[in-house]
Parts: sequence; structure tokens; C-alpha cells
Amino acid sequence: MTPTTHVRRTAIVTGAARGIGAAVARRLAGDGMAVGVIDLDEADCADTVEAITSVGGAALAVAADVADEAAVTAAVARIGDAFGPPTVLVNNAGIGPRADLVDMTTQQWDTVLGINLSGPFFAARAVCPHMVAAGWGPMVNMSSVSAVGDAGRVDYAGAKAGLIGFTKSLALQLGPHGVTANAIAPGFVVSDMTRASARRLGLSFEEFRYRAEQSITVGRVGLPDDIAHTASFLVSPGAGFVSGQVIYVAGGPVD
Repeated sequence: MTPTTHVRRTAIVTGAARGIGAAVARRLAGDGMAVGVIDLDEADCADTVEAITSVGGAALAVAADVADEAAVTAAVARIGDAFGPPTVLVNNAGIGPRADLVDMTTQQWDTVLGINLSGPFFAARAVCPHMVAAGWGPMVNMSSVSAVGDAGRVDYAGAKAGLIGFTKSLALQLGPHGVTANAIAPGFVVSDMTRASARRLGLSFEEFRYRAEQSITVGRVGLPDDIAHTASFLVSPGAGFVSGQVIYVAGGPVD
């Protein structure tokens, strides 16, 4: 089953205050969806909401720590009350601090897995009944090329790899109900996270970006809109036969 074209769909995007999440939220609003914009601080979502509503779209900012089960459940309910049952979900919220294994604290490990892996679980579980009831609903989980290994970020890499297994399992379980699940694995994308990586290495962002470009097949780094374009396709009716896949948006092949 696919949604009828005259019914406005409700989408939820987590981590949508800035960067990739904000780009995805704006794109889905441009595709005609009402968008629930979830991030840790509601005030931080103001620019994303303004960008959507200023051109006639519908958006609602909701504060929630995605690692908090009750907060996610309440956020999904609030968005559903405002716009109708959500049937599109993009799990984008994530963090990626860096630490060697022997220096990594248990708290950091728990925090990274809580946000990057438990968060998508809480959101998917809260949204799933609405999708099953509608007989249609795409989920997109934001993984990373780091899922294949990332020195200095075993917590982040482990969570992003786990998210791929989670996505494929969702596709198998929910496919009979008309629900699809796919993962996007970005490469180097201009973001707060890559800017922080440059600072840790003692490089200007321009130098860090230039070095990255030398190893990317298409000769440039990614932009948030590159990821938003892919998310837009994966949540569209045209991607209804695409499920359980990992789409690498990295400017070239990924080993």
C-alpha cells in the first residue's frame, strides 16, 4: 500500500536543529510533509522551523533526549496530536566523540550507544504502530561509513554498525506490514562533527576539508543537502520496493 497523494504525511526527523537533520527536515517539508523537528533543545530548532514555516510549510519543534525512552514516546505523541499519526521517520540524531579504547570511559560508551542506537530503537518502536495501521511507512536510519571501522571511535563505529543490523531486521519484520527500513551511511559531510574533528587534529577546517577531498572519488566533500536528497527518495512512494539496504552517500565506493 502507498499513501494517497492528497493526504499530507507526517514525518519525524531527530537531531534536526542543524546540519544533516535540518537539511532533511527542510527537504521533507518541501516534499509536502508536516515535520516534527526533534532535538535536545527546542530553542535550537527555531531556525529549522522558521525555514519551513516561512515558505508555507508545517513544522513543530519538540525537545527530547533521544536516549530517554519516555521523552521520545512523549515527543512522538505530541507531534501526532499536532499533525496526525507519523508515518515517516528519519533517525538522524547522533554524537561521535573520539577517544582511544583504554581512555574511553564507560559513561562515554553508554552515552554514545544510548543516543546513536537506543534512540533509533525508541523512535522506531513509538512510530511503528502508526505505520502498521496505515499499511505504509518508511524508516531511515543514519548510519556512517565509520560502521566499517573507525580508529579512535569504537563506540561510534559499533553503534553505527549495530544500526545497520537493526535496520535490516526492521525491514524483515515490518515488510509484511508495508513498512520499509533503510540506512544511509554518509562519508565526509560538512557538519559540526567534521569541524570538531578538524579542531582535534589542530587543523583549520579548510585544510581538513582539502585533505578529505583528495581521497574522495568525486573530488569534493559532502554537504547536508546530499544526504537530504537521498532521504527524500527513500521515504517517497517511489522507493517502496527498496528495503533493508545501506546507501553509502560518500562520493565513491566504500570498502
